[in-house]
Amino acid sequence: MDHRLSNRLLRLAVIFALIGMGLGYWMGASRDFTAAPVHAHINLLGWVAMALYGLFYRILPQAAHGRLPQVHFWTALVGLLIFMPALAAELVGGPAWASFAHIGLIAGPTLTLLSMAVFAAIVFRATRPLTAAV
Repeated sequence: MDHRLSNRLLRLAVIFALIGMGLGYWMGASRDFTAAPVHAHINLLGWVAMALYGLFYRILPQAAHGRLPQVHFWTALVGLLIFMPALAAELVGGPAWASFAHIGLIAGPTLTLLSMAVFAAIVFRATRPLTAAV
């Protein structure tokens, strides 16, 4: 049984959990909560969503086959890797980072939403009722 996609997603999930929790720890220690939305999004999209994706592919490994799951993986990862720095730049970067933030806050969430749409197609395909042979 091939669990490569599931393993990649689960490993990324725990890396994002450490990043999100580390950011939360830093915010608490510094008492500067300006980046709280970044912390929340890293925990939700990085830790929770990636873990759920990984668990889905672990439970239904046949769903991980083909091109669509690879598109899902890369759009989810790249979307998050664009979205989070752009959101951080928007919140704490000041005017010098405004154009980066603006572009990233369009591209990142667009890829993230696209990845969820692709995942929805994968879920519906993998869980559709089987038709009985006549």
